Amino acid sequence: MRPYNPSPRARRLAILAPVAAVLGFGGWYAMAQVGGERGIAPVAASADIEVRDVEVDVSAENGLVARSEAWQEAQRKAWEKINGPKLPDSTIDSMVSAIVVQRERIGPKRYIATLGVVFDRDRASRYLGESGQTARSAPLLVLPITFSGGTVLLYEQRNEWQRAWAEYQAGASRIDYVRPNGSGGESLLLTYGQTGRRSRTWWRNVLDQFNASDVIVPIARLDYEYPGGPIEGRFTARVGPDSRVLDSFTLRAANSAQLPAMLDQAVVRFNTIFEQALASGRLKPDPTLELDGGELDPVIAQLVELGRQYQAQDAAASRRDVAAPSRETATSDGTITDAPVNTPPPEGSVALYTVQFQTPDAAAFDAILGSVRGTQGVRSAGTRSTAIGGTSVMTVSYSGSIGELAAALRARGLTVQQGSSALLISR
Repeated sequence: MRPYNPSPRARRLAILAPVAAVLGFGGWYAMAQVGGERGIAPVAASADIEVRDVEVDVSAENGLVARSEAWQEAQRKAWEKINGPKLPDSTIDSMVSAIVVQRERIGPKRYIATLGVVFDRDRASRYLGESGQTARSAPLLVLPITFSGGTVLLYEQRNEWQRAWAEYQAGASRIDYVRPNGSGGESLLLTYGQTGRRSRTWWRNVLDQFNASDVIVPIARLDYEYPGGPIEGRFTARVGPDSRVLDSFTLRAANSAQLPAMLDQAVVRFNTIFEQALASGRLKPDPTLELDGGELDPVIAQLVELGRQYQAQDAAASRRDVAAPSRETATSDGTITDAPVNTPPPEGSVALYTVQFQTPDAAAFDAILGSVRGTQGVRSAGTRSTAIGGTSVMTVSYSGSIGELAAALRARGLTVQQGSSALLISR
């Protein structure tokens, strides 16, 4: 038999084929590392007072009447939870900015639900006796770590601990939480391994990408007695690049259905721990993150500070050149209040306007949003906050003045109240 002697072209193909296969696998693997559903967008922070987990069970002549009465009862119960004084239902109702439906079941004559009630802080504070704004912490990057079933998760895939932090309403907290989305490249940069690094230079690069001054790491260790059975959660609060322990606690859930409620409770406990640490001086940015381990000469530090002051003065002068005096803007209760706004753009140009709209139910939300997007001259309309049962907010890009936008919306059959750079609309 004659030995097989491949041609030069065949030899090249034999060499290139494995290389191409490796490169193809590498490209697929890179896409797999950032693909899939792993990001959970944090809710917009609001300073309003939110009371969650209000349970109601009301029977009436039909399901709609039962729901209406249940919402009134939920408002009363929520007001009692925050130790509000005894007030008429109409007064309490005037302070409610939104009803959040956590879980609900509607029957022919019965309504059972777990609701959240959001009170407007400005209106409620006159009865609650709250004082002015308290000092807040520096911006702190939140990395919620989960240990469960022999695995460690941060943003590699969606998980309940990540969701609990993303849905936490942190506007009333003294802690300035910086909550990443966790999608795309963030899941590669922010990992459990990152929390074990001690390099200040590395941490500074990470924190700069999120405009944060330091990092806090709330850790949840979830131990299941058996699949779907009781769950013991051991929680630890760590802070800083050296992973210092602030405090720890333990909670239990009877089954998997109660796990989200337990994690929501844990987030509230963590916020209390962080606020107490802030008050005692234990929660403040690590100074070595600012100087990368070295110290500036006092003379140089003084020059740097002087340069920053000049930059701030120049920026303020530039803002005064383009800013207008305080103007009026529409609020959620239909009144017009003063607020600083930029000078409106020239007629016919594309500008962004804030539009508040009444959303008593989901159907009204969809209808108004569709009407605005279908208005002539509107380039885009995106929601900034959604409050079913209250007032939602959208940002509208419109090719014209705000007066022209108001007229166009009225032509669509909407009721419009106009401020200088904001509108309040309803059907």
